[in-house]
Amino acid sequence: MLSERMLKALNEQLNKELFSAYFYFGIAACFRERSLDGFASWMEAQAEEELGHAIRFYDYIFDRGGKVELERIEKPKGEFESPLKAFEAVYLHEVGVTQSIFKLVDLAKEENDHATYNFLQWFVEEQVEEEANTKAIVDKLKIIGDHPNGLFMLDRELGARSAQLRALISPKN
Repeated sequence: MLSERMLKALNEQLNKELFSAYFYFGIAACFRERSLDGFASWMEAQAEEELGHAIRFYDYIFDRGGKVELERIEKPKGEFESPLKAFEAVYLHEVGVTQSIFKLVDLAKEENDHATYNFLQWFVEEQVEEEANTKAIVDKLKIIGDHPNGLFMLDRELGARSAQLRALISPKN
């Protein structure tokens, strides 16, 4: 059974994960409008991943006998000056998510909630990966600068990561 504090904190994180998906879809739409389909594809895959994180919290809350409380999702920023500015925002967002996960881990320790502490370790590892991946893209974009050829090459590279959900719901030709 989850304590009231832990249940509230887990529900807050569930809603943050849903916002993260919305955030990434918003940036993907911005890239699609600019015909940067590889960047958009990367963001769409990231949005799906965030939905997966939300589902993990959703299921865990129920598994522990809690009640899921869904909140209104804030509208994310929809325009960025450049791919670099978008990925800098993504990196800062992931740093914020990491801090939020760390606070949950601290609360689980404080409450001697070993099950939740164990559950959260996957997210701790995931956030290390999330920060490293987005930081690497920021670094590449800084190197590329205003060179269109480099931007198009990175767009192609990022397009290798594609969302899976669309393939599951699209009619087969």
